[in-house]
Amino acid sequence: MGFAVLKRSVSIAGHRTSISLEEPFWEGLREIAERETISVQALIGRIDAERGEQNLSSAIRVFVLNDLRQRLGMPPSDSAVSV
Repeated sequence: MGFAVLKRSVSIAGHRTSISLEEPFWEGLREIAERETISVQALIGRIDAERGEQNLSSAIRVFVLNDLRQRLGMPPSDSAVSV
């Protein structure tokens, strides 16, 4: 079972960058943004500001995973980016 990696351009803190994520992670990110009534770009900006040295694509994947874990009543992973 494979998912295509989709590359999208976003603007974060005034600069353009490309982010490569599998479609299910883009979908999860859109769902979280909608639930929080913010744009996907604003949500990515929040994740970016909190990620430290972690790769942005990886930080987004962990963020989406931890959101799902939280909604399922499971504890987040220790390496979580909490926004």
